[in-house]
Amino acid sequence: MTDSPIRFGIIGCADIARKVSRAILLAPNATLSAVASRSIDKAANFAKANGFPPEAKIYGSYDSLLDDPDIDAVYMPLPTSLHLKWAVLTAQKKKHLLTEKPVALNVAEFDEIIKACEENGVQIMDGTMWMHHPRTHKMKEFLQDKDRFGQLKTINSCFSFFTDPDFLKNDIRVKPDLDALGALGDEGWYCVRSILWAADYELPKTATALRGPVLNEAGVILECGASLQWEDGKTATFHCSFLQSLTMNITAIGTYGTLHLTDFVIPYQEHQASYTASAKPGFNELVTGWTPLPSQHTVTTDLPQEVCMVREFAKLVQDIRKNGAKPDKKWATISRKTQLVLDAVKASIDKGFQPVEIVN
Repeated sequence: MTDSPIRFGIIGCADIARKVSRAILLAPNATLSAVASRSIDKAANFAKANGFPPEAKIYGSYDSLLDDPDIDAVYMPLPTSLHLKWAVLTAQKKKHLLTEKPVALNVAEFDEIIKACEENGVQIMDGTMWMHHPRTHKMKEFLQDKDRFGQLKTINSCFSFFTDPDFLKNDIRVKPDLDALGALGDEGWYCVRSILWAADYELPKTATALRGPVLNEAGVILECGASLQWEDGKTATFHCSFLQSLTMNITAIGTYGTLHLTDFVIPYQEHQASYTASAKPGFNELVTGWTPLPSQHTVTTDLPQEVCMVREFAKLVQDIRKNGAKPDKKWATISRKTQLVLDAVKASIDKGFQPVEIVN
């Protein structure tokens, strides 16, 4: 007997919800069942514009959707400042939670959300889509190859995009009462996650913000960077910005090899993504070139990465509903470590760029 698809409700009609609505429609084990906005007209228009099935329910309040017994899981693309309230309510209503990142404004709020999820037996996952791309798994195989890559030594990650004056004035990501972490929460989350991913989720010992962050008049970060240090000598740096050209780079350097890619958050193309691996490179005899040359690897996928994310989340929910499984703590653990590093970077900025110890 085929498992019933997981019935999703969406609370909030943010732009990113268009992409995830499509992903839910494309996922083989999920279906769009409802959408809610504070304006029922906005919810209805969103459903119409994004191909919701005709039987999907339209709600003019978030509470109404959460009270619907026919909803199994909620996707929450709300501003970060609203996550604590609505994530806790979602869990208390026994709905599984796929939430946009950052999960919370700080780890204290994060822990309240996780506590509610654990008490109510619901699955939580954050919407870091690239984690679910098949390329990510192939790259990890290279990083774990002790002969070709060796021991991880340093990581550099960058995510930036150039925004216009309207964004810098009106977007929720620059409003202190909506998304107070600014570029650090929106883009830095991806950078920190990529660093932790490369380091097998071993937390660094300290984070030190780089001098010269750019803040708007309300004190929200528009651009910043940081260096991270591990007890064993590993190091990492990252940079995130709303003020620079679209860039999505990871470079991970080991004793013998280097991994490099330039589109880690969103691949250049939906159905294929590449990375470059260099293993034990050197110079030719006259030092006029490299040998061996780095190798380029292309990974194809039938489903875009956001669909892979929804499919994985829905699979976990199905296992809970059908087999009585416990929620998988892997994703909450990874999210919490990401949040901890963000907290430390923000604290380092606030403390005049002093090193801040990261305590799990």
